[in-house]
Amino acid sequence: MKIAMIEEAREMLKRHEVLFNQLNEYRNGLLAGIDSITEEMADIVPKGFNNNIRWNLGHVYLDQYLWIQHLTKEPIHLPDGFKESFGFGSRPSDWKSIPASLSELKQLLSEQPQFILKTYGERLEKEFPLTESGMHTIAQVLVRTIFHEGLHIANIQAIKRFI
Repeated sequence: MKIAMIEEAREMLKRHEVLFNQLNEYRNGLLAGIDSITEEMADIVPKGFNNNIRWNLGHVYLDQYLWIQHLTKEPIHLPDGFKESFGFGSRPSDWKSIPASLSELKQLLSEQPQFILKTYGERLEKEFPLTESGMHTIAQVLVRTIFHEGLHIANIQAIKRFI
C-alpha cells in the first residue's frame, strides 16, 4: 500500500514537472534580474511608481504563501512584519519598521520553490473547497502565482530603467 502511494506521488509530480520548471525559471529570472541591485537602489521609488524593488520582492514571496494558505487553511510561518510591509495595498511610504534586507529577500526567494515542492508537492491535485477565486488545488494556485510573479518581474525591470 505504501509503495503504491509513493508511486502515485511520483506520477503526480511528473505530471506537474512543467509547473515546477516554470516556477524555478521565473524565480531564477527574478533573482538574476536583481543581481546588480544594491540595498540603496532597492529602496528607490521612481516618480510615477508606488513601490520599489524591495517591496516587489517581498510581495512576490508573500503572495505565493498567502494564496496557498488561503486555499489550504493551513498556517504558514512568515517572517515578522511581512504582511504589513508587503501585503496587498501596502507601500514603502507606509512602512513603520525596516523590512527584510535585500539579501534576506534574495535568500527567502531562492529557497521558496524547493520548500513549496517539498511541503505541497504530493498534494498538488488535492481538492480543497473552492475559493471565491475559482481555484481549488495547489497546482491552480501555483499557476496564478507564477503569472503574478511575471508581472512583478516586469515592474522591477521598469523600476530599474528609472534608477
